[in-house]
Amino acid sequence: MFKSAASTTTLLFVAAALLACTPAYDWRTIQNNDDAYEVTFPAKPRSDARDIDIAGKPMHMKMQMAEAGDAVFAVGTVDLPDADPATQRAALDFLQQGLARNLNTVPAIHPVQIDVAAGGHLAGAEIAVSGTSADGQKSGTRQIRARFIAKGTHAYQVAIVSTKAPPPDQIDQFFSSFKLF
Repeated sequence: MFKSAASTTTLLFVAAALLACTPAYDWRTIQNNDDAYEVTFPAKPRSDARDIDIAGKPMHMKMQMAEAGDAVFAVGTVDLPDADPATQRAALDFLQQGLARNLNTVPAIHPVQIDVAAGGHLAGAEIAVSGTSADGQKSGTRQIRARFIAKGTHAYQVAIVSTKAPPPDQIDQFFSSFKLF
């Protein structure tokens, strides 16, 4: 009886230690009606915005992001001045190259389907890069996995930036939850 109780107690301590090391994912669906998407974040998101210059044109970029464990989960939306395919392509190139440049690397771009809330899919792109931060201020290797899509007058960047990749099911949860309106 004593051995069984000791084994159970040891097992509980080990489980508690493992749980203490596991980041908490408190998934919540956010609908962003202004930017026409919904996504599930692993924690309460915060927002940020800034003006950027893409191909000589001033544009506005908004971000929603949440942290869980060693990762930041983020959705960035660039407000485009028009829905011209050339403007969309310039914005997507800017976003893709910018993320890769942050890690001193060149992205390998792969096609991916992005869900539309009303049904169907749109063609998007995905990158996965790792490297050392270009600013030199943050030591260590970073990983970025991101998807990109343009629809109408918006270009989207859906990204996970981490020092240690989240579990695959958490990555899938985030990316598969992103849907355009």
